[in-house]
Amino acid sequence: FNISPWVHAPNMLNVHLVPHTHDDVGWLKTVDQYYYGDRNDIQHAGVQYILDSVVDQLLKNPDRRFIYVETAFFYRWWKQQSSSMQQTVKRLVNEGRLEFVNGGWCMSDEATTHYSAVIDQMTLGLRFLNDTFGACGRPRVAWHIDPFGHAREHASMFAQMGYDGFFFGRLDYQDRDHRMIEKEQELLWRASDSLTPPMADLFTGILPNGYNPPEGFCWDQLCHDPPIRDDPDLEDYNVDDVVNRFLVIANSQAMVYKTNHIIMTMGSDFQYENANLWYKNLDKLIHYVNAQQANGSKVNVLYSTPSCYLQELHRANLTWSLKRDDFFPYADDAHDFWTGYFTSRPALKRYERISNSNLQTCNQLEVLAGPVSRQGPFGVGDSDTMKEAMAVAQHHDAVSGTEKQHVANDYARRLANGWQHCQLLISNSFAALSGSFLKRNYCDNLNISVCLPTEILNKFLVIVYNPLARPVTWPVRLPVNGTAYAVSDVKGKPVDCQVVPVSKATQEVRRNRGFAINELVFQVQAPPLGYTTYSVSLIQDGPPPASTQRRTPTGIQNKFLRVTFDPDTGLLSSLSNLETKQSIKLTQNFYWYNASDGNNTESNQPSGAYIFRPNSSTPFIISKTAKTETIQTSVVQEVRQWFAPWVSQVVRLYADSKALELEWTVGPLPIDDNLGKEVITRLDTSIKTDRFFYTDSNGREVLQRKKDFRPTWNLKQSEPIAGNYYPINSRAFIKDDVDQLTVVTDRSQGGGSIQNGSLEIMLHRRLLYDDVRGVGEPLNETSDIFPEGLIVRGRLLLSLEHPAAAADLHRPMAEQEVLQPLLAFVDGDLSPNIRHEFSGLQAALPPAVHLLTLTQWDKDSVLLRLEHQFQSRESKLNSQPVTVNLQKLFSTLVVLGVSELNLSANQWKDKMTRFDWTPQKDPSEWEVTLRPMEIRTFLLKVQNVQLK
Repeated sequence: FNISPWVHAPNMLNVHLVPHTHDDVGWLKTVDQYYYGDRNDIQHAGVQYILDSVVDQLLKNPDRRFIYVETAFFYRWWKQQSSSMQQTVKRLVNEGRLEFVNGGWCMSDEATTHYSAVIDQMTLGLRFLNDTFGACGRPRVAWHIDPFGHAREHASMFAQMGYDGFFFGRLDYQDRDHRMIEKEQELLWRASDSLTPPMADLFTGILPNGYNPPEGFCWDQLCHDPPIRDDPDLEDYNVDDVVNRFLVIANSQAMVYKTNHIIMTMGSDFQYENANLWYKNLDKLIHYVNAQQANGSKVNVLYSTPSCYLQELHRANLTWSLKRDDFFPYADDAHDFWTGYFTSRPALKRYERISNSNLQTCNQLEVLAGPVSRQGPFGVGDSDTMKEAMAVAQHHDAVSGTEKQHVANDYARRLANGWQHCQLLISNSFAALSGSFLKRNYCDNLNISVCLPTEILNKFLVIVYNPLARPVTWPVRLPVNGTAYAVSDVKGKPVDCQVVPVSKATQEVRRNRGFAINELVFQVQAPPLGYTTYSVSLIQDGPPPASTQRRTPTGIQNKFLRVTFDPDTGLLSSLSNLETKQSIKLTQNFYWYNASDGNNTESNQPSGAYIFRPNSSTPFIISKTAKTETIQTSVVQEVRQWFAPWVSQVVRLYADSKALELEWTVGPLPIDDNLGKEVITRLDTSIKTDRFFYTDSNGREVLQRKKDFRPTWNLKQSEPIAGNYYPINSRAFIKDDVDQLTVVTDRSQGGGSIQNGSLEIMLHRRLLYDDVRGVGEPLNETSDIFPEGLIVRGRLLLSLEHPAAAADLHRPMAEQEVLQPLLAFVDGDLSPNIRHEFSGLQAALPPAVHLLTLTQWDKDSVLLRLEHQFQSRESKLNSQPVTVNLQKLFSTLVVLGVSELNLSANQWKDKMTRFDWTPQKDPSEWEVTLRPMEIRTFLLKVQNVQLK
């Protein structure tokens, strides 16, 4: 990967031409449609033809280069090639003529993705490249040319994956203007407050034209620029004009970058289907521009790649400005903030998060149960289908919600199909670990109180698998038709349980898909990385279920929290922590912003899948009062609130919980008034925030935000609401010196603090106009079940703590929300000779340590990731280094050997060298120490042992 001496000229302006294609893994068409070139009536694009054509053209001139990004597409193409073609491609890769950049399964979104799913999809793509091409196939550069804003955690992850640099195309228009003036379009991103530099430092370059060619120099079949006509005998000869225009552009670009090297992206969306057009003209451009050097020109043009360009920037040995925050929110004009997609398609965002939890359970059980998990009594199961479906879902037009409806349906279908494969694997694993071959049932609609086994059986078992490395207490709500039940744990000990009526809101959402009239509620306790079993039996002629009371209670409380309500409005009025004796005023309600339709507005910009553009800074209140019903039992207390036919909520407090649950149900959003609606919930408190609030980055480190402020330039705020919205992936909080109110979310959502002491979160959007960013349809979701508009349900968890101790609660709480227990149901009762309880660990991990990944790697080895889940200085108790012994970790695995890898598991840690970076070593092979926010990745050679 060293550039040959002839490639660049030291005393000239070197222009690095980078031929590339940007191939969305689904957007206007599905992944399959894009690959095959189907449905060209929607968009002309066929990825298989791009790869065919590029390889053919690279062979015709050894100077030519090409970069490829999306492994999901390349993997498909590779499998269809002959062995001779595969050898040819390997030669091109080894010679550096075909270079992989980024190399994940897809180019992930940065706002709405959870870090664990991003690491998984990067690992999947990079492993294929590693296995297929070895070291020459390993990308040196991260390449996120299209995501709509950039998260600091992504830069941190890329640094830990061994990338030398990171290039992207989109940043806020004001930020770009400032950086062009200051020559700071290339910088060093310090992407962690906790990790010791340069561990999370990443050189970052902002591309000059997004990811498109300079104006007038696009030579794809999809373009309209004239080709280079170089026959002087023909009247259309235009070489002099082309050369002069190119020199002007190159010299102009050089004015806003620091070195005598500049980069030009020669390609765009789905280009190079006929690569001959591009390369024929690029060959000529290089030839004719460089010929001017004989006349004194100081411009040298060459075929290049991002890693070659980055190497020259490194050789320049300059100092670079340092950036410590992130690149959110992103606006491409004064009224065009791309902050709507933080919430777009909230149901898909939730389904993706649930699917991630299911996949981790699937991966873990495959390891813990051994080979029988894949081929066992319930058939052939696998985790691969789910891995690929989840990887595709991380794409920046997938979980982001910025795809066409039929593509969103396809992403959901893939996740559902992956889950079917995982269910077989999980059933096989349970059979192997327990010794019971009874059929397991899984209920995917428990959020709307639908589960056939619990609705029809008088006696059944509930198997609770906990994917976390520490014990969890978890509330279970099962739809039932009886009025009283007995629940006992694995030792036969009775468990307090209550039957409560299914809420009217749930009955409306179900649409005849379930018939349970009640819910059985009880708390389960599950061991770390393992399962336990509860027995449930109907009590004939038992007492009636808990009754609902119409009056609004003054308050509900358990031993940790007290919540009060205003009896006149039915709304929350205060929240108190009884342990710490803290109390804050807290009101909460629902509002909607009137989405701009683009007419009669200053910029003519409507709200859409990407863009949030409210017509007014003042949202409409849905109702100033809530009708209420109350249920109070020994297990749970609920205040059920109705604000409108399309907005309801349950305020819920479980007996052992330190968090208040707000379960919201919103939809279908009415559009009979021809107004698009963007629905928020707003929490107004007595906390003195002084314009500051805090949001997480991809579920990991927390960043401080300030209203109407950007840390690196003087902001001219033109959208007081949308311009203050940030992605909330797992948590947001507001605090002062005494109180911190933290909100943990169950999916990615957008939010902000528009008023002091206030936190608002957008829950649902329904829009009637396209926002003119390419998707070509309004965000107006309907389905066969909900033809009049989508109903979405979710939950927020609220905690009140002193700021110094808040992370001790919200870190494990958010982790538990992401990796939820899996429930399986079996007809029958507890019986002897069956292992009804199991833990895959010898002991629970310390509170600061999270088992992030446990997955089968090959026949004799597993991939393990352990992470320190606290930031430095975040917790007096937990922001300390922690040591774990890998040999004493698992109960069913003997660890025979260990090797440490980089984060993406495609390099040995001690062999990973980045520009100006040196890895650290541990004193002992088995004892590993984790420092705050550190993730460590190990390949363990293991042997499964028989359970006694």
